[in-house]
Amino acid sequence: MTNGRTTRPQAAPTHVRPARPGDYDVEEHDWGRLVWMVSGRLGNSGVMTVGRCYITPGKANPRHYHPNCDEVLHVLQGTIEHSIGDDRMAMTAGDTISIPSGTLHNARNTGRDEAIFVIAFSAADRQTVLE
Repeated sequence: MTNGRTTRPQAAPTHVRPARPGDYDVEEHDWGRLVWMVSGRLGNSGVMTVGRCYITPGKANPRHYHPNCDEVLHVLQGTIEHSIGDDRMAMTAGDTISIPSGTLHNARNTGRDEAIFVIAFSAADRQTVLE
């Protein structure tokens, strides 16, 4: 409802289609991998980036921040220690955290299994700056 009036949903634009595994952008790293499913670079969003992060047991991604967007991280599998600023917190499957733009953070897999989490950003051109 807008200004007291009910608005109808718009029909989906004709260019909207599901992203399929063959469309994904995969980045391999010594600590695991990032799989990008939605982004400006992929051409399927002008406002968001969405992907999955996989971290090998005992490994961590480097501390970093995003100067142009917020991040939401949702753990699907495994156990991680997530640092955000000077704080550290344990996270397991089902846990979700919102990380404000400009906040240093990273994740370390503290479990025996591969840690998998969904990551979503409030910009189609997510920028990352390493510590």
